[in-house]
Amino acid sequence: MHSNRDKEEMDSGGEIEGVGDENEFPSSAVRGRKYSPVVAHDSDRAVLEMSSIDPRSSSSPYSKQDLKKGKVNMQPDVASEGSMPNHSVNGPQRESKLELFGFDSLVNILGLKSMTGDQIQAPPSPRDGGDVSIALERPRPTAVKSGTLMGVFVPCLQNIMGIIYYIRFSWIVGMAGIGESLLLVAFCGSCTFLTTISLSAIATNGAMKGGGPYYLIGRALGPEVGVSIGLCFFLGNAVAGAMYVLGAVETFLDAVPAAGILRETVTRVNGTDIAPITRPSLHDLQIYGIVVTILLCFIVFGGVKIINRVAPAFLVPVVFSLVCIFSGILLARNGRPAAGITGLSSGSFKDNWGPAYQRTSNAGIPDPNGKIYWSFNALVGLFFPAVTGIMAGSNRSASLKDTQRSIPIGTLAATLTTSALYLVSVLFFGSVATRDKLLTDRLLTASIAWPFPAIVYVGIILSTLGAALQSLTGAPRLLAAIANDDILPVLNYFKVVDGGEPHVATFFTAFICIGCVVIGNLDLISPTITMFYLLCYAGVNLSCFLLDLLDAPSWRPRWKFHHWSLSLVGALLCIVIMFLISWTFTVVSLALASLIYYYVSIKGKAGDWGDGFKSAYFQLALRSLRSLGASQVHPKNWYPIPLIFCRPWGKLPENVPCHPKLADFANCMKKKGRGMSIFISIIDGDYHERVEDAKAACKQLSTYIDYKQCEGVAEIVVAPNMSEGFRGIVQTMGLGNLKPNIIVMRYPEIWRRENLIEIPATFVGIINDCIVANKAVVIVKGLDEWPNEYQRQYGTIDLYWIVRDGGLMLLLSQLLLTKDSFEGCKIQVFCIAEEDSDAEGLKADVKKFLYDLRMQAEVIVISMKSWEGQGEQQESIEAFSAAQGRIASYLGEMKERAERDKTPLMADGKPVVVNEQQVEKFLYTTLKLNSTILKYSRMAAVVFVSLPPPPANHPAFFYMEYMDLLVENVPRLLIVRGYRRDVVTLFT
Repeated sequence: MHSNRDKEEMDSGGEIEGVGDENEFPSSAVRGRKYSPVVAHDSDRAVLEMSSIDPRSSSSPYSKQDLKKGKVNMQPDVASEGSMPNHSVNGPQRESKLELFGFDSLVNILGLKSMTGDQIQAPPSPRDGGDVSIALERPRPTAVKSGTLMGVFVPCLQNIMGIIYYIRFSWIVGMAGIGESLLLVAFCGSCTFLTTISLSAIATNGAMKGGGPYYLIGRALGPEVGVSIGLCFFLGNAVAGAMYVLGAVETFLDAVPAAGILRETVTRVNGTDIAPITRPSLHDLQIYGIVVTILLCFIVFGGVKIINRVAPAFLVPVVFSLVCIFSGILLARNGRPAAGITGLSSGSFKDNWGPAYQRTSNAGIPDPNGKIYWSFNALVGLFFPAVTGIMAGSNRSASLKDTQRSIPIGTLAATLTTSALYLVSVLFFGSVATRDKLLTDRLLTASIAWPFPAIVYVGIILSTLGAALQSLTGAPRLLAAIANDDILPVLNYFKVVDGGEPHVATFFTAFICIGCVVIGNLDLISPTITMFYLLCYAGVNLSCFLLDLLDAPSWRPRWKFHHWSLSLVGALLCIVIMFLISWTFTVVSLALASLIYYYVSIKGKAGDWGDGFKSAYFQLALRSLRSLGASQVHPKNWYPIPLIFCRPWGKLPENVPCHPKLADFANCMKKKGRGMSIFISIIDGDYHERVEDAKAACKQLSTYIDYKQCEGVAEIVVAPNMSEGFRGIVQTMGLGNLKPNIIVMRYPEIWRRENLIEIPATFVGIINDCIVANKAVVIVKGLDEWPNEYQRQYGTIDLYWIVRDGGLMLLLSQLLLTKDSFEGCKIQVFCIAEEDSDAEGLKADVKKFLYDLRMQAEVIVISMKSWEGQGEQQESIEAFSAAQGRIASYLGEMKERAERDKTPLMADGKPVVVNEQQVEKFLYTTLKLNSTILKYSRMAAVVFVSLPPPPANHPAFFYMEYMDLLVENVPRLLIVRGYRRDVVTLFT
């Protein structure tokens, strides 16, 4: 056979061309595969291509190649088979230094890239007879990467130092007092600090992609949890953008009162004092807020480059405004720069130490008739957004030089810096002004700033607008990252192709932001943001807790300052804060996340990310397996673990891995779907030659199991023949007490009709192997007529309980009754008694036994003595006569062959001993049993009968005749043999 070999060679210009030639391959080479060497750069010499050819073909020699600039055309020399002393199947010997390792010789760059998760397209294998032209793109110039300072610390600082500090923090100090304000800052700061520890651990456990915390949580806790928390975090960012916009607009209207279109005056009553207070109108906030949101969206549509150029400009006003605020605090004197300012005073410190919770209006102005009563819990919800923003660095992981170093250091530094700033500010604000000034002057930071209050106004506006811009930039990209994972088809509209801008997601984010701006109340928006952020922080902590507790081999974070107890405390702290803020908001947010989780689990596509839950299931299974040990399972804890033998006999239509009704029967052996089935099929042949066929068959069988909604796994075994394959399976399948305990297979009804003469020996060998291996056996006859879940059956389930089987037959009949198709049936137990036994006493004993087993069944005792007087069924007599004739003919041939060869009687390759009287007795007993079944159970839904063991030293052909006579004319029969263990018990 001739085949074309395409040789490829790379050049720096990025184009590859191959010219094929025909060579004769010797048949003595590697069978079944053709390996074509790919001549590349020195670092990629080990990249080999493989394509399928005829087993008779092998590798051929190839000649030296001329390297040219730009494009390389290869014209291999056609050489004879013996003219290749310096070449091997791996290429020239001078280039292959590690021939001992064959085709898995060297680690190449392509393999290393695939480990990082990058989508590197491997060179396709050329088809025989065709030329190859592959265009390799030039390496794209890498984007400018940020370091720890500008990439993590500054973004986190900008997001944390937001509107709450400038226009609400002094008011919080006045409401809660210095003592509880310190507790508030420590309480909320410890939550974000522990979350930062967990975030650092997960972020240093491998490379990160887009999506920020969604990517981390989803890869740790699974796609369902990741999408549910990710969407909530997206909503939190979108609502946060509205909060920052409202803060900027409110600051602007306070700084420039003339800009207000509709201002309103509120009368404050404090004892006998009446003071009018002018504040921005709600409609002013709405109008300006919508305009500002639209302008920010135009900037966002300009792309990341414009945003990155504008963002650093927001940092300088923030730092300068902080310097002005603290300068003003240090230089303040009594009555300067405004009434109510005392300067740093111990008297103010003492007066403001305790809390002063009271009712306020919607604007936060103290009012005895106000609608809002403030408490410590409510202040937690108001202040917590001031410590959020720790995810800003992880959101920019794609633009960092070293994520595993920058994220922990930058995020932790920003968290500690801002927490220290808040603690110091509590002491300064509580000591510099009276309580009344703290509660009424919403912009105390601007009033006290030195030298110019306007600088603080500019700093507040620019910092809040910058934070709003970051929120409107990050939220659409988070939504696009969720959509690009292709978990929820409903999010396909937000997908981004080839790293483009998420315009549709930006429109959707702007819509949400404008809707929140219309609400216009900053104090109502901030608790909503708090809940969504806390859900995300709890998810990060739980992710770290689960991964650290499982301690899988892949869990090797570089950040060592973490422990599962810290993550657990962080997660619990997040949940506690949620309930402290508001039970209503907590229930609503958890319900929303649960609803998304449920929707993703039903409608979402499967995404196997190697999440922690799957690792937890695996470790739980290992621990459970070890705890079970190898001791005998108690009958109360016994579960059927069937080994389904898929295709032992006959042929099925093409592309059908096993009998269509086999999975339906396997489901009938489970109670409410619990338990596991193992579907086994054996492929005859050599393992090395048929391993690919086995993989394809296993995939096909797994698809069949999933389609039938049967809890089970598929296994394909390659063996020289069916008998050896089954013998290996029955010895090795399973671990500990999780080994299959029931062998389920079809009865070979077609063996005589199809003249499959090898079936009797194989069938008997399998049954003997099961007996030796102490496995129960269930043989199904009439599988074609087995009902599915929608076909209701009526009548009886008849059990011919002949030998003690540990209650397996009784248990299987009870499992059938739990299925919808058999729930309308009743059980009848037929006991075959000896001639001299007490039939009535046996019946009473069986009834008592069934009563203790909680089984409702009618008991019928049939004495062997009554067999003599009953007339056999005509079809049974005909089958009996036919079996007698075939056995006599087979026995005659055995005797004739033995006399001719001067050997003992031989059958199935081994000597046998035939007692003709015993054979007749077996046939007669089987005839009587078949006649009894046809007499009493002709209309039964299912018939159970005990499986007789194969007689020792009898030909397998004889045993098949006994079995054929037993199952003759019975449409649906289960032949059951126990395994000398009780599977039911009388006791609780």
